[in-house]
This record gives sequence, C-alpha cells and structure tokens, in this order.
Amino acid sequence: MSAYILPVIFVALLCYSHYKKVNNYDTFVKGAKKAIPLVVDIFPYIATIMIAVALLRASGITILLAKVFSPIFGLLGIPSELIELVLLRPFTGSGSYALLSSVLTQYGADSYIARCACVILGCSETIFYVTTVYTSKTKVKRLLYAIPIALIASVVGSVVACLVCKII
Repeated sequence: MSAYILPVIFVALLCYSHYKKVNNYDTFVKGAKKAIPLVVDIFPYIATIMIAVALLRASGITILLAKVFSPIFGLLGIPSELIELVLLRPFTGSGSYALLSSVLTQYGADSYIARCACVILGCSETIFYVTTVYTSKTKVKRLLYAIPIALIASVVGSVVACLVCKII
C-alpha cells in the first residue's frame, strides 16, 4: 500500500493543476530557477560544517571524547560502542550513517547494539547542520537556547532509545 502513496499524490497534483489550468512545466522551471540562488547561498555553510566534521574524525578527537564521556554515557544506559555515534550525530548525517554501517557490520543487524544505533539515528537530528542551513537563510542569528536544548533532547532521545531497545 505504501508503494502507491507517492504515485497517487503525484497524479492527484497533476490532475488538480490541470483542473486549475496551471502550466506544470513552466511552474517547475520557475521553482528550479529559485533553487539555484538558494544553493549558492547555503553552500559555504554546508561546506564548512562538512570540513569541520571530517577534521574531527580524522584527528581522532571523536574517539578521545568517546573515551572521556564513556562513564557518563554508561550511567545513562548508552553502550560505549555507540558513544561516538551519539557525539557525531548532531554534526553530520552521512558520518552517522557510516558509523551505523560499521556497527551493523561488526555486531550484526539483530544485536542490541545495532538496534540501539538504528533507533538513535531515527530519533535524533543533525542539529548543527539544520541550524547552519536555517541561520544562513533567516535573520535569526542568536541560538543561545535552541542549540543546548536540542543537544539535551538528542541525548535524552538516545537514552530512551537504548532503554526501549533493552525492554523489547
């Protein structure tokens, strides 16, 4: 059933636009033209965050931080194998999925660690990436409360994810 949702929505939109006498092709091209300046504006911000994440991982700082925070995360119920994932997730989605891939390969898809990793990725967000894109296109530049609250919510989500995986 879910395989038909997108095609049905697509056909319904085409029918509705035909009914309203909207030229679909011209409207699509106008939207695509507006996207190009957006990409040009956002690209430096995205490139900066990607380079920063690559430098963090290449330098070994994430592994060092994982060792430092291991006792704290252990008390919260997050397995030590997932600390680097929890620390890296707010910065990058692709890096997080690369870590997930290595967890799945190393521990197997049905293991407790792998289930926790999957749920952690599903319940968290790339906070710094999203705020980078958001602040690059809006006048909001002060995120004094938003980022700490988002980081706390991400850790709480990770704790709950591991708890749920342990129960189930």
